[in-house]
Amino acid sequence: MLNIKTVKYIVIYLIIINFISFILFFIDKKKALKDKWRIKESTLHLSSFLGGALGSIVAMKMFHHKTKKIKFCIITILALIFNILVVGTFFFDYKGLFNNIF
Repeated sequence: MLNIKTVKYIVIYLIIINFISFILFFIDKKKALKDKWRIKESTLHLSSFLGGALGSIVAMKMFHHKTKKIKFCIITILALIFNILVVGTFFFDYKGLFNNIF
């Protein structure tokens, strides 16, 4: 079980990385509108997989950015699923869950 200090650090990290992801999408959208140098898609995906998938999805919806690129959307959704699984391992005791099933 996690102590309150560890939970606090995890939550702070998730807030920061989601904010960074959101800002990266915002900057990329602004640069796209001005036809300037863009942020690499791999950088946007990396921020999503590092825990910022929710911020990425919110930005995609708010700014209508990258929403027509099916491959990009699928990878972002996979990043969200990955984020949920990673965070879930911190907060749930899967050993106990599996012991009850089997």
